Amino acid sequence: MRNFVYITILLLATVAPTWTNAEADVAWETDNVEVRTIKTDSTVRLTGSEATTVRSTETEATTGRPTESETTKETNTKNLHHPQIPAEDKQANKVAIVLTDEFQAEATIKKQLAKHPKIKLRRVFKHALPGYSVEGPLQELEKIQGAKQVSPVQSYKAEATATNIELIGGEKVRGIFDTNGQRLSGKGITVGVIDTGIDYEHPDLHRNYGGGHDLVDGDDDPMETKGTIGGSTLHGTHVAGIIGANGRITGVAPDAKLIAYRALGPGGMGTTEQVLAAIDQAIEDKVDVLNLSLGNDINGPDLPISLAINKAVEQGITAVTSSGNSGPNKWTVGSPGTATKAISVGASTPPLQVPYLSVTGVPDKIRLEPLMGSEGWKLDRSIEILDGGIGRKSQVKGAKGKLVLIKRGELTFTEKAKNAAEAGAIGVIIFNNTKGGFLGNLEESLDIPVASITMEEGERLRKAIKKTKEFARMDLVEEKDILADFSSRGPVTNTWEIKPDVVAPGVAINSTIPGGYLALQGTSMAAPHVAGASALIKQAHPDWGPEQIKAALMNTSVPIQNREGKGYHTYEQGAGRIQVEKAVKTETLVLPASLQFGKFRLADRLHRHSTVIEVQNHGTKTKKYSFTLPKRAEGIEWEMPMSFELEPGKKKKVEISMLVDPAAFKGKIHDGYLTLNEGSNKISIPYLYVLEEPDYPRVMGFALAPADKPGHYRYEVYLPGGAEEFGIALFDPDDYRFIGFLDSKRKVKKGLLEQELKPEDLPPAGGYLAKVFAKKAGQEDRIDTSIFIVPREE
Repeated sequence: MRNFVYITILLLATVAPTWTNAEADVAWETDNVEVRTIKTDSTVRLTGSEATTVRSTETEATTGRPTESETTKETNTKNLHHPQIPAEDKQANKVAIVLTDEFQAEATIKKQLAKHPKIKLRRVFKHALPGYSVEGPLQELEKIQGAKQVSPVQSYKAEATATNIELIGGEKVRGIFDTNGQRLSGKGITVGVIDTGIDYEHPDLHRNYGGGHDLVDGDDDPMETKGTIGGSTLHGTHVAGIIGANGRITGVAPDAKLIAYRALGPGGMGTTEQVLAAIDQAIEDKVDVLNLSLGNDINGPDLPISLAINKAVEQGITAVTSSGNSGPNKWTVGSPGTATKAISVGASTPPLQVPYLSVTGVPDKIRLEPLMGSEGWKLDRSIEILDGGIGRKSQVKGAKGKLVLIKRGELTFTEKAKNAAEAGAIGVIIFNNTKGGFLGNLEESLDIPVASITMEEGERLRKAIKKTKEFARMDLVEEKDILADFSSRGPVTNTWEIKPDVVAPGVAINSTIPGGYLALQGTSMAAPHVAGASALIKQAHPDWGPEQIKAALMNTSVPIQNREGKGYHTYEQGAGRIQVEKAVKTETLVLPASLQFGKFRLADRLHRHSTVIEVQNHGTKTKKYSFTLPKRAEGIEWEMPMSFELEPGKKKKVEISMLVDPAAFKGKIHDGYLTLNEGSNKISIPYLYVLEEPDYPRVMGFALAPADKPGHYRYEVYLPGGAEEFGIALFDPDDYRFIGFLDSKRKVKKGLLEQELKPEDLPPAGGYLAKVFAKKAGQEDRIDTSIFIVPREE
């Protein structure tokens, strides 16, 4: 199970491929679309036992994203013409969210819909946002009058403590008392959890459980889904435990009252409609803090759920969201983590003992990523390494007393590890079969440790093993405050806002699940740390609103650095990792806590952008403030006020201006920190601005490899701006005759698209040229690559 709740886009037209014998002389028009080709030397070979991807690309040093400057393979691909992708069925029934300009009574809505007898009214939203949900044929939904926006309902899926609580200051804060003389523990504060439900019978949660609502089944019993094969859930209980467990383990706010909103049902699946209904109910219930460890890969600020969360904040609720698990590239933050008024949270590491592998034939140490549920790595001697293929029983027969290297694909991680364990292996390392690394978890407990490494590291190890017998040595290195690779990065498209706002521990977090405890990882685990911290701040400062609580967390966060000691960008970590004790004790607040200077255009005559911040003194003494100018950069000047003083309880608005010479800059995104000095206390204020429209290709990072089930394959592709049309068209490599679509979709949202293909979705065995294309706003980008499919071994 994955550890982060994400939106799986419900596409309006997803059609299985039809393998055809198209005539070679048919020419297809491109509808006046500008086409750019990104050629790659990428050969994907699919067989029953192996899958190799050979790809040569350049990557940006700051983000690791593939660029257009990829090594090219000179093939005559200009004649790769294909027909239009299949049209969507206008008669198909859809569920949609209809947004209106203002709240309307149910009777009024029914009267408006009377002219559309095929449309059924499902739910009217009363608080979260003005609108309602309906069901009916697509062509009828498009005719609804008075609708501000008709948005298709998307489906949601749940992906899925001592050191983590201590790291953020959760233990120290227990020594601080509120105005009523109560220790800070969340007492008197209500936290809503929109998720898969809560196991309120768990001994660590039952005393804090304050009731809830089931928006899936329509009752007031938000129990996790139990006893359903493949459908049982645990995500919401894990999240709730991080916020307020009070038993064998202790959450951040162990005395907070927990209200559960079950918006995701069996298998962790739910819909936009259900999540909106949960937000609507939470506003009516007047919770103090609302946690949403859910999201998607859509980088946009105006989706219905983001708008509803902003509305909840306006009603006095501190809303906390996870930023997403689509990192490490920029532009990967997803809604509702893009909501302006919410606190969007990325994931960092708590103190961890990280295993590093040293092998004689490999010059650099290899960092292992333990799979969730794995035994700890405690090897204290040199161990021989065995090449275990893809982990079949026949390939790991000689594993007794050895460390087994296995390639990802065809079998599940658990099956691979069990086969090696049964053969006597003392550890398993699984390397990826597409570029980069991966995170995973075991489906059952095993007696041996299991970890993952990248494809590149695995291939180097395998190559060394083939040359000579290799022995590995294990070293454990403590790491903390490292940004998790999976943590989604910003900035937000269109608004150019910094997201996430802060980071918190989200790796190897132990918490409650139905029937026990389990360590999981994801930004889903990071967000509830901040929700719990928000409850503590609200208890200490009951008169503070959501914006002040957000500012307290951001103003006191500590910026973190990567393993090389280089600081992360503001759009990767926001203000940094939260420090609860300092947030509770802070006497100065700066609002907003991050600054966006917008977009500078070369055509503009005046390159001066300004913003206003408010400085508040919540202390008992007069304070003196001054700004430290940022490190001088060519082409940029700052205008800031001189030093000023504020008496206790006073506040002051301050204008900050940036003057830019765009000609002096080469990059498209510029960020950093401004510093406000309050005596010896320094408050860092992250800022960001962009030059012109950041340029990115419409399609990039395509990879295809065997999935973890026999006969299944998976592909992933990154669509930075989304696509009106996306497809993988296959052609005969000899005469460029169109064969068929391996896959095609319409209205694909921004972000990483991942798709698993069943055996019946694949074309016959043979070699093909593949054109991977995306169209949007009159521009088409494409990647031309070669695919060779071989029959799967029986």
